[in-house]
Amino acid sequence: MKTVKIGSVGLGRLGYEHAKNIATRVPGAELTAICDVAAGRVREVAEELGVKYQYTDFAEMCANPELDAIAIVSPSMFHGEQIKMALDAGKHVFCDKPLDTTVEKCKLAEKAVEAHPDKVFMLGFMRRYDPSYVKAKAKLDNGDIGRVILVRSYTQDPRTTIEGTLKFAPHSGGQFLDMCVHDIDLVRWFTGSEPKNVWGIGGVFEFELYRELNDGDNVACMMQCENEAMAFMFAGRASAHGCNVETEIVGTRGTLRIASVGTDSMLEVMSKHGVCRECYPDFLARWHEAYTNEMIEFVSCIREGRKPEVTVYDGTAVSEIAYRCKESFECGEMLPLRD
Repeated sequence: MKTVKIGSVGLGRLGYEHAKNIATRVPGAELTAICDVAAGRVREVAEELGVKYQYTDFAEMCANPELDAIAIVSPSMFHGEQIKMALDAGKHVFCDKPLDTTVEKCKLAEKAVEAHPDKVFMLGFMRRYDPSYVKAKAKLDNGDIGRVILVRSYTQDPRTTIEGTLKFAPHSGGQFLDMCVHDIDLVRWFTGSEPKNVWGIGGVFEFELYRELNDGDNVACMMQCENEAMAFMFAGRASAHGCNVETEIVGTRGTLRIASVGTDSMLEVMSKHGVCRECYPDFLARWHEAYTNEMIEFVSCIREGRKPEVTVYDGTAVSEIAYRCKESFECGEMLPLRD
């Protein structure tokens, strides 16, 4: 099987993570081209990673006949149009979450994928490729904890990264889309059901920009699924101790709990302050292995001629749910998923 030559767009924090992974950690892949609007950043990364082609124009990169695939890690509002452009250029496509920032543009992305059934399209719900979550899903599928009663999911970003978060906030699609997409995807994945009712709540506890955006810096949502399973999600921007992600699945015969302590090792530091364990400093550290694993899966699908588990329709479904949560948050009432 030939090496898959990939062009990657977007060189922000996550874009650089994916570019470096493709260049150094993904078997059977080659980072052949990179693209970003900042020419200086493109030159810097190209020199570091030894990338052959450098672009500031996405369309030009897609037109490169040497490329087999495109990794889209650009701002969310460009995803749909870039998915279509890359597929129309004959490339396989990996796209980071969310699929796009409106349901309408998600539907356009669906049509673009449907128009190219011979191409691999994969959406970056990386938690499905984290070893702990993979193991939990296998236990669920094996019936180890019986029928799922409740999925509880916390996603807290550290205060130390708030400056970059605030810059991104106006075009992020809001907390429920930007932060909760992974939690919503896990609810669907773990319960095997779609939400029926949602009730979004929250507020602005520290960062006033979110009030101007009709959003919250800390939000939560309760869900009831069609199969009666329940879910609770919390997304926060003010974690003092670092990146903290917790997931708990309560079943009729047992409970699974993932990352109840957000730490990357068993190291304990004993000092005059007591005994403590260091937490993940940011989301890149927490999901480093999952980001690599999902890209390995994308490349494997191309080389083996198969389709990934995560589809474009998962992206649309999660976006629909996220925006319904936002509507519920704005009106202060529990809403059915669909009127």
